[in-house]
Amino acid sequence: MFEFFAGIFGYLLELLYSLVNNYGLAIILFTVAIKVILLPLSIKQQKTLKKSTKLQEKMRILQFKYKNNPEKLNQEMMDLYKSENMSPFSGCLTSILQIILLLSVFFLVRCPLTYMEKVPSEDINKYIGQLQEANKITSSAYPEIDIIREHEWIKEKNPDDNNIEKLDIQMMFLGLDLSKVPQQNMTDYTVYIIPILYILSSFISIRMTTAMQEKMDKKSQDKVIEETTTGKELVVEDKNEVDTIMQTNKMMSWMMPIMSISIAFIAPLGLALYWLINNVLMLLERLILNKVLKTEEE
Repeated sequence: MFEFFAGIFGYLLELLYSLVNNYGLAIILFTVAIKVILLPLSIKQQKTLKKSTKLQEKMRILQFKYKNNPEKLNQEMMDLYKSENMSPFSGCLTSILQIILLLSVFFLVRCPLTYMEKVPSEDINKYIGQLQEANKITSSAYPEIDIIREHEWIKEKNPDDNNIEKLDIQMMFLGLDLSKVPQQNMTDYTVYIIPILYILSSFISIRMTTAMQEKMDKKSQDKVIEETTTGKELVVEDKNEVDTIMQTNKMMSWMMPIMSISIAFIAPLGLALYWLINNVLMLLERLILNKVLKTEEE
């Protein structure tokens, strides 16, 4: 499945590369294009998040009211979801899409000749064999990156090959070689620039998300206290449960960046650049959408 999406994304990345003739610029434009395509889903997600916060207020009241009657509580919960036209799994789609994007782009950046340039696999295997016969450095994880790096030598060995020109991908971007893998070039300080910037952007994103969630939870608790006679008792009683949920949410919010950072150090820098630009765009998107949706509510 991920190979299928990597192939589709490859057509878009190849089109953008043909316009700018630079792999780094093409990845930036590719990231912007994906964000624009997914913008309607992002808007829906933000609206669902705000709606879910209001739903939590009503759910807390039900949980307190029917705490000794689980069957009645479950029925009331289902009725509440139906009346609000929401699903308990409304947030799952976004998580699934994030995983698909994460792995599909990884496949794309790992094998740009296969998914971006559409070089036949038999030709790729031939080039790898030639590099190995000449005792040139080849990586079992990223052989296509090695082919791109040695494209001039391969061109001399295969002067009549029709696919040779596809091997010449301009990987240099602002003085950084996007074909390099940090794990394989640990003495080169330049390979850490993009991953470090990505880590910083992830930290800012997590802090922003956590602050927004805490603010919404505070408003929700205040509203429960205002609107119910048992509000104060309810908030005190479920405080430990809310704290546990918040801690779980914080852990979940860290999981994706930690996994991404781990992959960024063992993958070509092109992947880290995609994640960095994606994080920056996501931060801007959240700020703008929050302001727009808040204005709509008012």
